[in-house]
Amino acid sequence: MNIGFIGLGKMGRGIAENLLKAGHALVVYNRTRARAESLGTKGASIAVTPAECCKGDAVFTMLADDAAVEAVAWGESGIVASLPPGAVHISLSTISVTLSTRLAEAHASAGSEYVAAPVFGRPEAAAGAKLFVVAAGPAAFLSRCQPLFDAIGQRTYVTGEKPATANVVKLAGNFMLGAAVESLGEAFALVRKHGIAPAQFLELITSSIFPAPVYKSYGLQIAEEKYQPAGFQLPLGLKDIRLAMAAAEAVNVPLPLASLVRDQMIAALARGYHESDWSVIGKIAAEDAGL
Repeated sequence: MNIGFIGLGKMGRGIAENLLKAGHALVVYNRTRARAESLGTKGASIAVTPAECCKGDAVFTMLADDAAVEAVAWGESGIVASLPPGAVHISLSTISVTLSTRLAEAHASAGSEYVAAPVFGRPEAAAGAKLFVVAAGPAAFLSRCQPLFDAIGQRTYVTGEKPATANVVKLAGNFMLGAAVESLGEAFALVRKHGIAPAQFLELITSSIFPAPVYKSYGLQIAEEKYQPAGFQLPLGLKDIRLAMAAAEAVNVPLPLASLVRDQMIAALARGYHESDWSVIGKIAAEDAGL
């Protein structure tokens, strides 16, 4: 397929490379051109504007937040105005439910299609085509997009024909990740204050009652207090928790634990941990315990 790809950050670059490896023709755009040029050496064409990525069968966006997606979606050289009738915009970004709904409506009015396909996985999973894709949109277009999803992920979960449902699932999942990290931070602070080695506690819990990957990976970061380089920066984590809370408030669902996680992230930002992984809230728990 002829594909456009917008957004070549830590996640986007690996995803774009896997689309190239799968044999798709790729046109790439990134606000920082140097990131696009590095893919040019691997066979991608480099676009000067987002519109140049919208001449094929589909265009992906993998961007940091609502504002970044809005900036490339609308305007004369934006995706909505530039995508041909019948082509599909695939949004991999973790964005608000409200924006996802707006994008679906805008593409429908323009005669193009929109599929929400946020992903679970860190940059190493993106590079290894091991992402979990959560997809929603018209069934015919999901089927058409499946070979693309197969090229970037290990499994695709379809949540329905309404694109925003995929975004709800992604936000709910990220909320659960944040809650797990907070619980790990508090637990590690507790055992450390009682003289128990973090490595010993980590090995015990991850080989018995909590063998899930999230506890192993984030538990290791907290046990070793290694929060840089960030796989997922703290400000982005805070953004996702806030989006989850907004989605919950819209349907009158209280998320009291999300409020706690948000406050811990704000405390981490106040202490200067902007460049750290979002698991640095484990450090906040330790500092609050006098460690």
